[in-house]
Parts: sequence; structure tokens; C-alpha cells
Amino acid sequence: MGNFKDLGVNKGLLKAVEEMGFVSPTAVQELAIPYLLNGKKDLIALAQTGTGKTAAFGLPCIQHVDRKVKDVQTIVLCPTRELCIQISMDLMKFAKHLDYVKIVAVYGGTSIENQIKSMKKGVQIIVGTPGRTKDLINRRVLKLDIVNKVVLDEADEMLSMGFKEDLNYILDTTSKNRQTMLFSATMSKEVRSISKKYMKDAEEITVERLNSGAKNVEHHVYNVNSKDKYDTLKRIADFNTDIYGIVFCRTRRETQQIANKFMNDGYNADAIHGELSQSQRDDVMSKFRQKSLQILIATDVAARGLDVDSLTHVINYSLPDDPEVYTHRSGRTGRAGKNGISIAISNSREGRKLKSIENKSQINFIRKDVPSGKDICSKQLFKLIERIQKVKVDQKQIEPFLEDIYSKLESLSREDLIKHFVSAEFNKFLDYYNKSKDVKSENKRNDKGENRKPFNERSSNRNSFINFSINIGRKNGVSPIELISLINRALKSNEIEIGGIDIRESYTIFEIDGSIKNDLIKKIPKIDFNGNSLSIKQTEEKVEKRFSKEKKKKRYSSAKRNRSNSERDYKTKGNFRNKRKNKRKNKRF
Repeated sequence: MGNFKDLGVNKGLLKAVEEMGFVSPTAVQELAIPYLLNGKKDLIALAQTGTGKTAAFGLPCIQHVDRKVKDVQTIVLCPTRELCIQISMDLMKFAKHLDYVKIVAVYGGTSIENQIKSMKKGVQIIVGTPGRTKDLINRRVLKLDIVNKVVLDEADEMLSMGFKEDLNYILDTTSKNRQTMLFSATMSKEVRSISKKYMKDAEEITVERLNSGAKNVEHHVYNVNSKDKYDTLKRIADFNTDIYGIVFCRTRRETQQIANKFMNDGYNADAIHGELSQSQRDDVMSKFRQKSLQILIATDVAARGLDVDSLTHVINYSLPDDPEVYTHRSGRTGRAGKNGISIAISNSREGRKLKSIENKSQINFIRKDVPSGKDICSKQLFKLIERIQKVKVDQKQIEPFLEDIYSKLESLSREDLIKHFVSAEFNKFLDYYNKSKDVKSENKRNDKGENRKPFNERSSNRNSFINFSINIGRKNGVSPIELISLINRALKSNEIEIGGIDIRESYTIFEIDGSIKNDLIKKIPKIDFNGNSLSIKQTEEKVEKRFSKEKKKKRYSSAKRNRSNSERDYKTKGNFRNKRKNKRKNKRF
């Protein structure tokens, strides 16, 4: 690996890069920078978050700025306000010694008038979110006539967030002779579609395996009952006394709920999600970067652009449906040569997700038992003692008070004094963990690697269940696990109580908590199952748990008739003889 000078970066940029502490280019920088500096062809770069993509497109874009032109020459589009701010700050640092380069960030949630004022002073590079960028174009403030470079950063995330129409509008407005750079962690169908539509003869570079986990990150999993997830999170935080990390939740609502409970329980934490105002988000981000906050509870989208090298832990309170999202999350720890830990708090229904993540991300989860109260108290006690040992004593300041202190404490022996002091600092842990039962890990697994519980334990309130019929069955390849996964995706929750499941030939009957009836009917039709459009309705038909002998026989015969030859013929020696008989019969005809 060479250096930035060898890649063709000019003196002004080199000076800034050196001041920022960059010595050797990353893999994506080494491939992208010379290509973009020396040519005008389009580029597709597939690389994970944290691989140095901003410098990979930022340095060439800045170097190609025409100092004689005060109008916009480059537009960088990204999915979130936080990432927009982060990218613009990085570009400003790169252009520190090139005073003719002006960079402005445009994003929603803050005054558009201030952004317009900044643009009217002259700007060559715009970094923006799709919505605000489109708004400025419609107001005729942002003119794209001479834009010669367009960067789509985190393209997969922009498309998954529903910005496809905005991107189409912006790209249709820019010059046809532009150079388009697309940076993405994944090449989804949507990303491939937009690249085919708006890019010509693009060079494609891939950095490392897209789904590989970071080598210096350990992956731990705690398998617990759904109702014990929050208590497990608290125990993990208490056991890891120096924790500095992000807890990922699935939805804004869940994020705020967990953060509220966490803060009410005395933890140094806060939430960040899309429903916060820009000033609130900036305040939370600032506190977290300065380590005034120890734990940030966040959604995936809100955490985009949060670039912190010293995270010790990433905790998945809710596992994502897409294994690549897990890779994004875990990649936020273990940076800058440091070790990190990525934790999954999993319930009994998420065994399949864990297996999928292991296979696609090429990692192995280490199964952990939830820390016991005794273990946590020991850890916290030693941390307290260590903190006391390291306290700096200012003899001059404390001297005037020592006589009174000695007088007050003279009745206590050395042992009693230590006990009183430790108890004063430590009683909250002792009280809490003496009163609470330890959380049991669910480590029993079936042969498919999925966690199982007895059915009666999973169905805590059967009286509230109602029956539904869905229009997919055995002929569509439905299994109980796939049906549960489908319902979880539709409702965006892994904690829905599902009762009995009866898979028929062309439809399926299942029992589910009646409180989510309306959500289920509304959201299931939006989900695709292997190309099948879904419909669902409440039904009086019951899940069949027991069958009469006659019915069993009938179902067995039907199943036997439908079984393929390849399945049937290799079961037993007798079946193998049947195969030979069938062959002889076929010859006669």
C-alpha cells in the first residue's frame, strides 16, 4: 500500500490529509482516487461503512473544482441529516488549505433560508439529503446546469428509505455529461436498477467481502425470553463497567421507550431517532461524541453518519431482518485497530435469523449466559475500589477538614470504615440484585439451530387469541417458522404471541393475539411471499390439534400420494423394491 501522494492527490489536499492523521489510504481509496482523478467515467464502489468512502470520492471532487467558477460543480447526496453534516465537515477539513473551495450542507429540520443565504455567497460543492436538495431545485435556488459530478453515498440506504422518486428527479435535472459516482454497501435490485438507468459504462470496484464481519469484533448472543430482554440489557450494561456503545432498536417507538426506561433507572443514556428535532439530535450526538453519554439508544437510520472510533460495544436489542444490517451495526465497533464486542439479545424465535447472520456475515456467535447478580456486584465493587485508588488527593484543600473528619469517624474501626464507605456507594446494586431473580438463558436448541420452548410457555394468554386464515399453504412452501417470520416482518416486532399453526394445502390457519387484529389485516397484504400476493381474514375455522383415526389415515394417504419419488424411494429397503417394480411397469407402457 502506497501513500496519498502516489495516488495523485495535490499538495493542498495532502497537507490537510496529513494533519488529519491519515498515513496510508484504505483499500477503497487506493482503488477509487486514481480512477476518479484520471478519468471522467462513472464509478460504482461497493464498500462497507467505515472503510473511508468519504475521502475516496471527496478528495477527487475537491481537486477537480474549477476555482474560476463560483457555481455548484459537485452534488453529494446521502440519506440522513447526520451523515450529511458528517460528510460536509470531512470535506471542509480536506479543503482547509484551498480557500477557493466552498462547501455547503443542505438538509431538512433546520432553516432553509440560512442555507439559501450560504449558497448565494458562492458554493462549488453541495452535500445534501434528497428531500431538501429537491426543494432547493424547485425554488430555483439550486441550479444544476453545470454540475459535472454527482455522488450517491449510501445509495442502498437512500432507496430503502423511499427516496427513489427524489433521486430520479435530481438525476434527471443534472447534465447528461456528468460523472456519476455510486457508493453503496450492497448491490440490491433497486441500486442495480438506478445504476443502469443513470450510469454509462461504469467501472465497478468491490472492497473486501460485502458481508464479512470485522476481524477484531467478537460476536456474543444472549438467548432469553422476550420479557427478559430489557433486564438483560441492564445486566450487560452493569457488568461491562466501561461500556461506551450503541443499542440498536427496530422502531422509533421502541427506541424512545427503552431509552426512557433506561434513563429512569439511572443510566447515562439518551435516544436518537427521526422524531426528534434537528437541535435535539445535534445535542444528543454532541454529548455522545464527547462521552457525556455512555450509551446511545438508536434506530439504524438515525445512527447513520455517527463516526466514533472508540465504541466498545454494539448491542442489538432487536435483531434486523437483513443480515447485512447486522454487519453495518457491528462494524461501528472494533475500529482504528481496537477490539470491540457486538451483542445480540435474542429470543426463542430468532434462531433462524442468527443462523442466517452467521452464514452470510461469516461469523460465529459466542453464546453467553446473562450475568448473575453476584457477578455484577463483584465487577462493580472492584471498579469502585479501582476508582478510589486512582483519585488524586489534594492535601492542601482537604487539610482544614481532616480534624473534624477524624473526630467523626474515630469510633469506627478500619474494617467498619471500609464497610460503611463501600455500602454508601454500592448499596443500590446490592439492593437491586438481592431483590431480583437472575435471568436464565435459553440455551436448549433443536437440530436446526433454533431455540425452542414448550408451547404452553410461549402462549401466556390463550383466551385473547383469535383465528386467522392466510392464502398460502403447503403448495406455496410455507413452514411454521416462515409464517412467524412473515408476521414479524409485517408488524416489525419479534414479540408477537402466536399460538397454533395449521398449514393446509392452499391456505393456513393460525392463532394470534387479538389485540393486533387491525394492524395484521392492514399490513400483511403489503408483504410479498415468494412472489405471492397475500390476503388475510379472520375465520371461525379452528387450528386442528387432534385428528380421528379416520382423518389421520386420510391425511396420511394424501401425504403419501403427494410425496415425490425421490423422497419415497430411499426411505426403506421395501420402498426401494417398490421403485424397481415401478420401473418394470413403466417399461411395459
